[in-house]
Amino acid sequence: MGWFLTNLVSAFLLPPLSLIVLGTVGVFLFKSRPALGKFLACVALTLFYIVSIPFIADSALQTLENPTTSSLPINKVQAIVVLGGGTYFEAPEYDSHTVNQYGLVRIRYGAYLHRNTGKPLLVTGGDPLGIGSSEAEQMKSVLENDFHVPVRWVENASNDTRENAYKSFAVLKKDKVTHIALVTHAWHMPRAIREFENAGFRVIPASTAYTTRYKTNLLAFIPSARALLKSRLFIHEVIGMLWYWLIPAPNKS
Repeated sequence: MGWFLTNLVSAFLLPPLSLIVLGTVGVFLFKSRPALGKFLACVALTLFYIVSIPFIADSALQTLENPTTSSLPINKVQAIVVLGGGTYFEAPEYDSHTVNQYGLVRIRYGAYLHRNTGKPLLVTGGDPLGIGSSEAEQMKSVLENDFHVPVRWVENASNDTRENAYKSFAVLKKDKVTHIALVTHAWHMPRAIREFENAGFRVIPASTAYTTRYKTNLLAFIPSARALLKSRLFIHEVIGMLWYWLIPAPNKS
């Protein structure tokens, strides 16, 4: 399935569009089947409220996260692999495409690990929209120009997490690198680890951007757009793990 079609299908499975569609169907059924119509509209509204509550959204994401500790044997790896997080398109202040906020968080931690271990970096992420600038190239530019950290390998042909894994393995196996520290968001790590291990790597998770909260108060139960985004991330990861479980991975090359 192509990148555009995959994201189109995802849009209909994820909130808010999935709930909008559900509620709209309910409204259209008000006259012909009023009981069912009212039920669907109420379900859509109730679910919309639930996934917009910060406490619930945070708790859901935290079920995917497994915090690493200070005893992480990072010095035993051969390389650090940083996954792309997306593009900030035509950034006016930089006069070019560059990494978005997700990618920036990941490369910041990758730079931190490199400085503390001296291990070389690989950045991975393609150009699914054909803008002429891959996520990996954007990451390399920021790491070297802003963080002053060298990037040894660039994998710029992948369009999703599975391709990140297999195409990165194809690049690194040329230098006999199989033991890596994998950098990505903590909520994305379970799916990423599975794919990179299936590709042939020995993986030490190097998660970043954990879901944390200073304290729980009344605001944690008031709906917010930020909580809705977190719930969307959680549901996206669950669907992604299920999809990768159903669809066989490619043969190792």
